[in-house]
Amino acid sequence: MREPTVRAEARAGWAMTAPALAAIGLFFVVPAVASLGLSFTDFDIYALANLNNLRFIGLENYQRLLTNPLFWQAMRNTLWFVVLGVPLIVSLSLAAALLVHAKTLRWKPLWRVALFAPFVTTLVATALVWNYLLHTRYGLINYALGWVGIPPVDWLGNPHTALPAILLFVAWKTFGYNMIIFLAALQAVNADLIDAARVDGAGAWIRFRHVTLPAIAPTMLLVAILTVAGMFQLFAEPYVMTQGGPAKSTVTVLYFMFEEGFKWWNLGSGAAVAFILFLCIFVTTLVQMQIARRSGAI
Repeated sequence: MREPTVRAEARAGWAMTAPALAAIGLFFVVPAVASLGLSFTDFDIYALANLNNLRFIGLENYQRLLTNPLFWQAMRNTLWFVVLGVPLIVSLSLAAALLVHAKTLRWKPLWRVALFAPFVTTLVATALVWNYLLHTRYGLINYALGWVGIPPVDWLGNPHTALPAILLFVAWKTFGYNMIIFLAALQAVNADLIDAARVDGAGAWIRFRHVTLPAIAPTMLLVAILTVAGMFQLFAEPYVMTQGGPAKSTVTVLYFMFEEGFKWWNLGSGAAVAFILFLCIFVTTLVQMQIARRSGAI
Protein backbone atom coordinates (compact mmCIF):
# COMPACT_ATOMS: atom_id res chain seq x y z
CA MET A 1 0.00 0.00 0.00
CA ARG A 2 2.83 2.34 0.83
CA GLU A 3 4.71 2.10 -2.51
CA PRO A 4 1.69 2.93 -4.72
CA THR A 5 0.97 5.90 -2.47
CA VAL A 6 4.53 7.20 -2.85
CA ARG A 7 4.38 6.77 -6.61
CA ALA A 8 1.03 8.56 -6.77
CA GLU A 9 2.45 11.45 -4.75
CA ALA A 10 5.48 11.59 -7.02
CA ARG A 11 3.31 11.65 -10.14
CA ALA A 12 1.15 14.38 -8.61
CA GLY A 13 4.25 16.40 -7.75
CA TRP A 14 5.66 16.10 -11.27
CA ALA A 15 2.26 16.99 -12.74
CA MET A 16 2.02 20.15 -10.66
CA THR A 17 5.59 21.25 -11.42
CA ALA A 18 5.45 20.33 -15.11
CA PRO A 19 4.12 23.73 -16.30
CA ALA A 20 6.82 25.60 -14.41
CA LEU A 21 9.53 23.20 -15.62
CA ALA A 22 8.28 23.52 -19.18
CA ALA A 23 8.39 27.32 -18.95
CA ILE A 24 11.93 27.20 -17.53
CA GLY A 25 13.03 24.86 -20.29
CA LEU A 26 11.39 26.90 -23.04
CA PHE A 27 12.38 30.38 -21.91
CA PHE A 28 15.69 29.71 -20.14
CA VAL A 29 17.37 26.41 -21.02
CA VAL A 30 16.67 26.49 -24.77
CA PRO A 31 17.79 30.16 -25.24
CA ALA A 32 20.87 29.54 -23.08
CA VAL A 33 21.92 26.51 -25.13
CA ALA A 34 21.17 28.35 -28.38
CA SER A 35 23.22 31.34 -27.21
CA LEU A 36 26.14 29.09 -26.35
CA GLY A 37 25.94 27.54 -29.82
CA LEU A 38 25.78 30.96 -31.51
CA SER A 39 28.91 32.07 -29.65
CA PHE A 40 30.91 29.64 -31.82
CA THR A 41 29.59 31.15 -35.07
CA ASP A 42 29.90 34.40 -37.01
CA PHE A 43 26.15 35.02 -36.70
CA ASP A 44 25.50 38.58 -37.86
CA ILE A 45 22.92 40.58 -39.82
CA TYR A 46 23.80 38.70 -43.01
CA ALA A 47 23.22 35.34 -41.36
CA LEU A 48 20.00 36.74 -39.89
CA ALA A 49 18.78 37.38 -43.43
CA ASN A 50 19.99 34.03 -44.78
CA LEU A 51 21.19 31.16 -42.59
CA ASN A 52 23.40 29.97 -45.45
CA ASN A 53 25.74 32.82 -44.50
CA LEU A 54 26.25 31.33 -41.03
CA ARG A 55 29.69 29.82 -40.41
CA PHE A 56 31.20 27.90 -37.53
CA ILE A 57 34.32 29.75 -36.36
CA GLY A 58 35.13 27.98 -33.11
CA LEU A 59 36.68 30.16 -30.40
CA GLU A 60 37.39 33.19 -32.61
CA ASN A 61 34.71 35.32 -30.90
CA TYR A 62 36.26 34.63 -27.50
CA GLN A 63 39.75 35.33 -28.79
CA ARG A 64 38.65 38.68 -30.23
CA LEU A 65 36.96 39.61 -26.96
CA LEU A 66 40.08 38.86 -24.94
CA THR A 67 42.06 41.26 -27.15
CA ASN A 68 39.38 43.98 -27.15
CA PRO A 69 40.30 46.85 -24.77
CA LEU A 70 36.67 47.97 -24.52
CA PHE A 71 35.63 44.54 -23.26
CA TRP A 72 38.20 44.70 -20.48
CA GLN A 73 37.11 48.26 -19.68
CA ALA A 74 33.53 47.01 -19.38
CA MET A 75 34.70 44.14 -17.17
CA ARG A 76 36.58 46.52 -14.87
CA ASN A 77 33.59 48.83 -14.60
CA THR A 78 31.31 45.90 -13.81
CA LEU A 79 33.69 44.62 -11.14
CA TRP A 80 33.69 48.07 -9.55
CA PHE A 81 29.91 47.99 -9.46
CA VAL A 82 30.06 44.55 -7.80
CA VAL A 83 32.80 45.36 -5.30
CA LEU A 84 31.32 48.69 -4.24
CA GLY A 85 27.65 48.06 -4.83
CA VAL A 86 27.08 44.71 -3.11
CA PRO A 87 28.27 45.77 0.39
CA LEU A 88 26.48 49.12 0.03
CA ILE A 89 23.14 47.63 -1.03
CA VAL A 90 23.22 44.75 1.46
CA SER A 91 24.10 47.09 4.33
CA LEU A 92 21.46 49.63 3.33
CA SER A 93 18.83 46.91 2.96
CA LEU A 94 19.61 45.39 6.34
CA ALA A 95 19.60 48.80 8.05
CA ALA A 96 16.21 49.62 6.51
CA ALA A 97 14.83 46.23 7.59
CA LEU A 98 16.06 46.74 11.15
CA LEU A 99 14.46 50.19 11.18
CA VAL A 100 11.09 48.89 10.01
CA HIS A 101 11.31 45.89 12.35
CA ALA A 102 12.03 48.02 15.42
CA LYS A 103 9.28 47.83 18.05
CA THR A 104 9.57 51.52 18.84
CA LEU A 105 8.89 52.63 15.25
CA ARG A 106 5.48 54.15 14.67
CA TRP A 107 3.53 54.11 11.38
CA LYS A 108 5.29 50.94 10.20
CA PRO A 109 3.08 50.39 7.12
CA LEU A 110 3.88 53.91 5.93
CA TRP A 111 7.61 53.33 6.35
CA ARG A 112 7.43 50.04 4.49
CA VAL A 113 5.63 51.61 1.56
CA ALA A 114 7.98 54.62 1.45
CA LEU A 115 11.14 52.49 1.52
CA PHE A 116 9.85 49.89 -0.93
CA ALA A 117 8.37 52.41 -3.39
CA PRO A 118 11.63 53.11 -5.33
CA PHE A 119 11.88 49.45 -6.32
CA VAL A 120 8.44 49.33 -7.95
CA THR A 121 8.66 52.68 -9.72
CA THR A 122 9.58 52.80 -13.41
CA LEU A 123 13.35 52.65 -13.81
CA VAL A 124 13.55 54.98 -16.80
CA ALA A 125 11.38 57.62 -15.11
CA THR A 126 13.38 57.55 -11.87
CA ALA A 127 16.67 57.60 -13.80
CA LEU A 128 15.56 60.75 -15.61
CA VAL A 129 14.61 62.34 -12.28
CA TRP A 130 18.05 61.52 -10.92
CA ASN A 131 19.58 63.05 -14.04
CA TYR A 132 17.92 66.31 -13.10
CA LEU A 133 18.95 65.96 -9.45
CA LEU A 134 22.57 65.47 -10.54
CA HIS A 135 22.54 68.25 -13.14
CA THR A 136 25.65 70.41 -12.94
CA ARG A 137 23.87 73.79 -12.96
CA TYR A 138 20.27 73.14 -11.96
CA GLY A 139 20.48 69.92 -9.92
CA LEU A 140 19.18 69.92 -6.38
CA ILE A 141 22.24 68.05 -5.13
CA ASN A 142 24.68 70.68 -6.42
CA TYR A 143 22.35 73.38 -5.13
CA ALA A 144 22.58 71.85 -1.65
CA LEU A 145 26.36 71.56 -1.94
CA GLY A 146 26.52 75.24 -2.83
CA TRP A 147 24.97 76.11 0.51
CA VAL A 148 28.01 74.63 2.28
CA GLY A 149 30.52 76.23 -0.05
CA ILE A 150 31.26 73.23 -2.29
CA PRO A 151 31.48 74.09 -6.01
CA PRO A 152 29.19 72.29 -8.48
CA VAL A 153 30.20 68.76 -9.43
CA ASP A 154 29.66 67.37 -12.92
CA TRP A 155 28.39 64.07 -11.54
CA LEU A 156 27.55 62.35 -14.81
CA GLY A 157 30.07 64.15 -17.03
CA ASN A 158 33.21 63.30 -15.09
CA PRO A 159 34.72 59.80 -15.49
CA HIS A 160 35.65 59.77 -11.80
CA THR A 161 32.18 60.59 -10.48
CA ALA A 162 29.85 59.04 -13.06
CA LEU A 163 30.19 55.47 -11.78
CA PRO A 164 29.66 56.40 -8.09
CA ALA A 165 26.66 58.54 -9.06
CA ILE A 166 25.04 55.65 -10.94
CA LEU A 167 25.89 53.33 -8.05
CA LEU A 168 24.05 55.58 -5.59
CA PHE A 169 21.02 55.55 -7.85
CA VAL A 170 21.14 51.75 -8.17
CA ALA A 171 21.39 51.38 -4.39
CA TRP A 172 18.42 53.70 -3.85
CA LYS A 173 16.41 51.90 -6.53
CA THR A 174 17.00 48.31 -5.43
CA PHE A 175 17.48 48.20 -1.66
CA GLY A 176 13.73 48.01 -1.00
CA TYR A 177 13.44 44.51 -2.46
CA ASN A 178 16.21 43.16 -0.26
CA MET A 179 14.71 45.01 2.69
CA ILE A 180 11.53 42.92 2.37
CA ILE A 181 13.57 39.70 2.34
CA PHE A 182 15.52 40.77 5.42
CA LEU A 183 12.32 41.86 7.15
CA ALA A 184 10.79 38.41 6.65
CA ALA A 185 13.94 36.83 8.11
CA LEU A 186 13.97 39.18 11.10
CA GLN A 187 10.35 38.37 11.88
CA ALA A 188 11.28 34.65 11.95
CA VAL A 189 14.06 35.09 14.53
CA ASN A 190 13.21 33.37 17.82
CA ALA A 191 12.07 36.13 20.17
CA ASP A 192 12.84 33.96 23.22
CA LEU A 193 16.55 33.99 22.38
CA ILE A 194 16.57 37.77 22.11
CA ASP A 195 14.66 38.13 25.39
CA ALA A 196 17.06 35.73 27.10
CA ALA A 197 20.05 37.74 25.89
CA ARG A 198 18.38 40.92 27.11
CA VAL A 199 17.83 39.39 30.54
CA ASP A 200 21.49 38.37 30.67
CA GLY A 201 22.42 42.02 30.19
CA ALA A 202 23.39 41.97 26.51
CA GLY A 203 23.09 45.32 24.79
CA ALA A 204 21.48 45.98 21.43
CA TRP A 205 24.70 45.48 19.49
CA ILE A 206 25.58 42.24 21.31
CA ARG A 207 22.08 40.88 20.69
CA PHE A 208 22.32 41.75 17.02
CA ARG A 209 25.84 40.37 16.65
CA HIS A 210 25.40 37.08 18.46
CA VAL A 211 21.67 36.32 18.12
CA THR A 212 20.07 38.10 15.17
CA LEU A 213 22.96 38.00 12.70
CA PRO A 214 23.60 34.22 12.96
CA ALA A 215 19.86 33.59 12.63
CA ILE A 216 19.58 35.57 9.38
CA ALA A 217 22.94 34.43 7.93
CA PRO A 218 21.34 32.18 5.25
CA THR A 219 19.10 35.08 4.21
CA MET A 220 22.10 37.37 4.02
CA LEU A 221 23.79 34.85 1.71
CA LEU A 222 20.70 34.77 -0.50
CA VAL A 223 20.56 38.57 -0.66
CA ALA A 224 24.28 38.76 -1.44
CA ILE A 225 23.94 36.25 -4.30
CA LEU A 226 20.94 38.09 -5.77
CA THR A 227 22.71 41.43 -5.46
CA VAL A 228 25.90 40.14 -7.10
CA ALA A 229 23.87 38.79 -10.01
CA GLY A 230 22.06 42.14 -10.30
CA MET A 231 25.31 44.13 -10.27
CA PHE A 232 26.82 41.93 -12.98
CA GLN A 233 23.73 42.51 -15.14
CA LEU A 234 23.50 46.31 -14.90
CA PHE A 235 22.36 47.79 -18.17
CA ALA A 236 19.38 50.14 -18.03
CA GLU A 237 20.88 52.53 -15.49
CA PRO A 238 24.05 53.47 -17.44
CA TYR A 239 22.13 53.28 -20.72
CA VAL A 240 19.59 55.88 -19.60
CA MET A 241 21.83 58.10 -17.48
CA THR A 242 25.16 58.24 -19.35
CA GLN A 243 24.93 56.02 -22.48
CA GLY A 244 28.11 54.34 -21.23
CA GLY A 245 30.09 57.58 -20.93
CA PRO A 246 31.92 59.69 -20.23
CA ALA A 247 34.96 58.09 -21.87
CA LYS A 248 33.35 54.63 -21.53
CA SER A 249 33.68 54.87 -17.74
CA THR A 250 30.22 53.41 -17.12
CA VAL A 251 30.07 50.76 -19.85
CA THR A 252 29.15 47.46 -18.21
CA VAL A 253 29.51 43.95 -19.60
CA LEU A 254 25.79 43.76 -20.37
CA TYR A 255 25.91 47.20 -22.03
CA PHE A 256 28.88 46.02 -24.11
CA MET A 257 26.94 42.87 -25.05
CA PHE A 258 23.98 45.01 -26.13
CA GLU A 259 26.17 47.13 -28.39
CA GLU A 260 27.89 44.09 -29.87
CA GLY A 261 24.67 42.27 -30.58
CA PHE A 262 22.13 44.97 -31.39
CA LYS A 263 24.13 48.03 -32.38
CA TRP A 264 26.83 46.41 -34.51
CA TRP A 265 24.84 43.21 -35.17
CA ASN A 266 27.72 40.95 -34.15
CA LEU A 267 25.31 38.48 -32.61
CA GLY A 268 27.87 35.70 -32.32
CA SER A 269 30.21 37.99 -30.41
CA GLY A 270 27.33 39.19 -28.24
CA ALA A 271 26.46 35.58 -27.41
CA ALA A 272 30.08 34.99 -26.38
CA VAL A 273 29.88 37.99 -24.03
CA ALA A 274 26.67 36.58 -22.54
CA PHE A 275 28.33 33.23 -21.84
CA ILE A 276 31.36 34.90 -20.24
CA LEU A 277 28.99 36.92 -18.07
CA PHE A 278 27.21 33.71 -17.06
CA LEU A 279 30.54 32.16 -16.08
CA CYS A 280 31.44 35.22 -13.99
CA ILE A 281 28.14 35.06 -12.08
CA PHE A 282 28.39 31.27 -11.68
CA VAL A 283 31.95 31.33 -10.34
CA THR A 284 31.21 34.23 -7.99
CA THR A 285 28.17 32.40 -6.64
CA LEU A 286 30.24 29.26 -6.03
CA VAL A 287 32.83 31.32 -4.15
CA GLN A 288 30.10 32.90 -2.02
CA MET A 289 28.63 29.48 -1.24
CA GLN A 290 32.05 28.13 -0.27
CA ILE A 291 32.76 31.08 2.03
CA ALA A 292 29.32 30.68 3.61
CA ARG A 293 29.93 26.98 4.27
CA ARG A 294 33.31 27.63 5.88
CA SER A 295 31.84 30.35 8.09
CA GLY A 296 28.94 28.13 9.11
CA ALA A 297 26.27 30.37 7.59
CA ILE A 298 24.74 27.36 5.80
